[in-house]
Amino acid sequence: MNNNLCHFLTLVSLLIFTISSIPLLAQHEGHDMPVESQDVVDTMPPMSHAFSLSLPMSRNGSGTGWLPDASPMYGYMVHSDQWMYMFHGNIFLRYNDQDVTNKGDRGDNIFDAPNWLMAMGQRRVGRRGLFRFSAMFSLDDVITGGSGYPLLFQSGETFEGQRLVDRQHPHDLISELSIGYTHMVNQHIDVFGYLAYPGEPALGPVAFMHRPSALNNPDAGLGHHWQDATHIIFGVATAGLRYKQFKVEGSLFTGREPDENRYNLDKPRFDSYSARVSYNPTENYALQISRAYIRSPEMLEPDEDVIRTTASVIQAKHLGKENFYLTSALVWGFNDKGDDHQEHSVSLEGNLQLDKTAIYSRYEWVQKSPEELALTDFDDHELFNVNAITLGVNQTIFRSFQTSFSLGVQGSLFMADDRLDPFYGNNPLSFEVYLRISPHLMRMGSARHGGSHH
Repeated sequence: MNNNLCHFLTLVSLLIFTISSIPLLAQHEGHDMPVESQDVVDTMPPMSHAFSLSLPMSRNGSGTGWLPDASPMYGYMVHSDQWMYMFHGNIFLRYNDQDVTNKGDRGDNIFDAPNWLMAMGQRRVGRRGLFRFSAMFSLDDVITGGSGYPLLFQSGETFEGQRLVDRQHPHDLISELSIGYTHMVNQHIDVFGYLAYPGEPALGPVAFMHRPSALNNPDAGLGHHWQDATHIIFGVATAGLRYKQFKVEGSLFTGREPDENRYNLDKPRFDSYSARVSYNPTENYALQISRAYIRSPEMLEPDEDVIRTTASVIQAKHLGKENFYLTSALVWGFNDKGDDHQEHSVSLEGNLQLDKTAIYSRYEWVQKSPEELALTDFDDHELFNVNAITLGVNQTIFRSFQTSFSLGVQGSLFMADDRLDPFYGNNPLSFEVYLRISPHLMRMGSARHGGSHH
């Protein structure tokens, strides 16, 4: 066994131990906790949304984004006298082979472990205030190195001064450190603020790793840098207003994406801005539309700014039995770099969770330039259409300490512009097999849909 594999297995064992040990810290698991009203004493831990005393916890997404109220919640909960803490995470111990039939020269294979761990705490401040903090960590770079993991047609960020192509970049060790405060004007109106270094501005849908429809898929989407790549930004300030089921918010943030050093804290610039409108018409849907001016996001194109526009619909439906859910997301993202550099992306993903069995899929269409794919023999203004279909299934083999261990397999079919065949081959295939380690469903009783609603 070579040194790299030994190092990989050691780190994996540490991750397994960490996520499996979190529930042991809990004094109470939070089962069947009563719904908190506005008149309870201030010292009780809030069972509400992180940015509203009047909304259910299940609406929590990434940053200040909203999920449907009917979304499942996977994680661990710990209470103290005044605080409520939640822990979440995802680890995939995986063999990943991109281009299994060796049709082109862009594929690769690797043993890796995409992963992230998140912690959040919140407490009431008086009768109308709510304070929260969150932190997120990833050992992506430790396990896969600075070039990340192979993923055909993926692009974005750099390694050793070169563009990362056909690889998904590793996430930073510290992916979020944020605080937020909400003041309840009345049952229907909240005002809130959010500060992060790093964190997520009011732009795009809930990030892919936090959407229930994508939790079983180890891969980032090919449209990641058109839709939700700003989920790790070094310097974010957001202010917003909720009125009933509507939310309007705006952010000032740093446009530059994280640098190649995944262990430092990048310089905050606050040179970009965004606005987002969110609406949850029923407990089953969360809608948003957002737009941002992003200054100089790419290190290799420091003079190139981007206008990014996104829209999304996230759906969640409880199918009656415990841990039986149907979830999906439709996401559109558009990057306008000026001078005819305008590129669209669409993702449609779904997950059918039947307790121990999950069946999931993702369809993607994205327009990529020769520059994005590091192709020098084409005109810079050309665009290539890239389509990908992913199907996967996993089965939970056992559960222990509120943690699920699931064996899974997935495959992807890529269908791209014929002009890319000399590099990728015709319709290349990828294959992955993995062990997923993740928290089980939190059983919250009536508190799952607690708070005032509609």
